[in-house]
Amino acid sequence: MTSAQKKAQAAVEYNAFLAVCPSRQLLDRISDKWVVLILCALGGDDSGETASTNAPRAMRYSELSRLLGGVSQKMLTQTLRSLERDGMLTRTVTPTVPVTVTYELTDLGLSLHDMTRGLRSWAQTHMSEVLAHRETYDARTT
Repeated sequence: MTSAQKKAQAAVEYNAFLAVCPSRQLLDRISDKWVVLILCALGGDDSGETASTNAPRAMRYSELSRLLGGVSQKMLTQTLRSLERDGMLTRTVTPTVPVTVTYELTDLGLSLHDMTRGLRSWAQTHMSEVLAHRETYDARTT
């Protein structure tokens, strides 16, 4: 099967609008807030600066934990494992005392990072508008 034929077949097989499509599971995973924030952090967006001034970098578990306010140890561990399983990041263990474990985006993770950066930016930029709409809606419905 040629590359073009494989792509055409995948386009038919992976239609997220179909109930049986496995890509729905992937959409479920990548739409999670912790996934978005982890990808942004590893992509170098942790300072809040524009993406052009920051570069992707490896981070230790403790760095990620400190950066992601409110994430539990269990949730961070589960999310990192699922991202590693899906090929979005790599986990590197360095035999030092104590052992050093770092996480870094793969090429696949970097390709998704571009979109998650946009989602994060949009949410931060438009939050005041959304809050105003919520307030208006809630005032109308109560």
